[in-house]
Amino acid sequence: MGKFCEVCEKGAMSGHKISHSDRKSNRVWAPNVQRVRVLLNGSPRRLYVCTRCLRSGNVQRALPRMSSNTVA
Repeated sequence: MGKFCEVCEKGAMSGHKISHSDRKSNRVWAPNVQRVRVLLNGSPRRLYVCTRCLRSGNVQRALPRMSSNTVA
C-alpha cells in the first residue's frame, strides 16, 4: 500500500527499460510516497502522500502536539 498517494490517487506506472543496445525489459516507476500526519476533517491522520502533493500544499500537515511535561 506504500506506493499509492491517497490524496491525488497517483500510483505506479509501468513501461519499458531500454538498454543501450535497444533491448526492452519491463519495469515499474513508483511515485515518491511518504507517510505523514495530515489534518483531515479537523483530526490528524496518517496518510500516504506523494511529495508533489506535500510541496504544492494539497494537504495540511498536522504537527505533533507538545505535552505539558516536556521541558524545553
